[in-house]
Amino acid sequence: MCAIHQPNLLPRLTTLAKLFAADYWIALDDVQFTRRDYQHRARLANLDDPAALRWLTIATRLPSGRHTLIRDAVIDDPDLARRRTAGMLRQRYGASPHWPALADALHPVLDAFDTGKTATVAETSTRVLLDLLGWKGQVLTSSRLPARPGRCVRLADLSAATGARAYLCGTGGMAYLDPAPFTVQNIAVASFRPPTTGIWSSGRRLSALWALATMGPDTVAARLRALAVPLTTTCRGRVVDGSVPVGVPSSS
Repeated sequence: MCAIHQPNLLPRLTTLAKLFAADYWIALDDVQFTRRDYQHRARLANLDDPAALRWLTIATRLPSGRHTLIRDAVIDDPDLARRRTAGMLRQRYGASPHWPALADALHPVLDAFDTGKTATVAETSTRVLLDLLGWKGQVLTSSRLPARPGRCVRLADLSAATGARAYLCGTGGMAYLDPAPFTVQNIAVASFRPPTTGIWSSGRRLSALWALATMGPDTVAARLRALAVPLTTTCRGRVVDGSVPVGVPSSS
């Protein structure tokens, strides 16, 4: 199963859960950078109050203006950005009993600031969180894979390049997705619909770091595995036409 998503900085819980459920994550790095999205920023909640939010933002320059691709966006003053990021993460989550494990996992993210590339920092932040949760999948980059133009045709081609037999699509993507290019290539389309209560009630807004700092990596991994099992049962090993809605009881 394949998921395609732009590199997000310290991704939201629902985004991380979707990628965790897939065998392949294709990091979509050759589309337009959008400042209102999560490519360079993340909402961090207080450890003891998830309603107390603050943006963590990497100051980013776009060499080609609004036409700049995600992979070409550059960090303004990487050293300052790294220090601010490290300080804010420690301030928000340093009191958590799980902070030592999180801090250790986040070292590669801070090192990635040396590249000067916002996308590298964002992709690294997603990789390390997936690794922390025990994900065994593979990360690929869209700019290095063959694909024809056209929004849905391209997504289908990218999925086919992995050899996956199913494409995992979030609820936002399902609003515009044309399944025809996938059907032609014998690729199922599965709709990822996580619960909306419990830890998931804020999962579309907050960085997954809050859940990890509050409950710990092992507990969060168990919740994500519970979401991934129905997907595996439904899609792996057979092709399903159209959309396959997937979810678990909201108490999870």
